[in-house]
Amino acid sequence: MKNFEEFENALETLGIVTRFSLSDLKNRYQKLSKEYHPDMPNGNVEKFREINEAYKLLQNYLQEYRFGVNEEDFYQQKPFLKKSTDWFYDF
Repeated sequence: MKNFEEFENALETLGIVTRFSLSDLKNRYQKLSKEYHPDMPNGNVEKFREINEAYKLLQNYLQEYRFGVNEEDFYQQKPFLKKSTDWFYDF
């Protein structure tokens, strides 16, 4: 990945507009690749290639992402695991 613009273009190609996991990415990719596969009735070789490139770029990003191991990072990833009195007043 060369820059953030490429990252944004990949998100747009796959229609991702919010936080996503590796499994979310895979599900979205499978749905779109099936829809645009050249052997399908609505197939489009160029769109299929674009979807594959976007998937590879985002998959690589997620695999290289580093997570912190402190409590703040843990609850940022899993906000609903906080006690109800904790997260409600974090403003």
